[in-house]
Amino acid sequence: MFNAGEWVQNPKTGTIGKVIGYGHRILSGGYTTTLKVLVDRALSSGKREVVEEDLHSDWVRWLAP
Repeated sequence: MFNAGEWVQNPKTGTIGKVIGYGHRILSGGYTTTLKVLVDRALSSGKREVVEEDLHSDWVRWLAP
């Protein structure tokens, strides 16, 4: 599980962001933990956006190079 404020990356999309909250989604008859991630797209579009209710398992801890 990630803590609020930790940086995470979605390996499938390459998206990097900061965990700002949690949620749950019903999946396969049970609740699954989801993350709310603030994605900083300042380099590409100059905007920030919140990725809501994304599965926890879709993200890994990101360590800055």
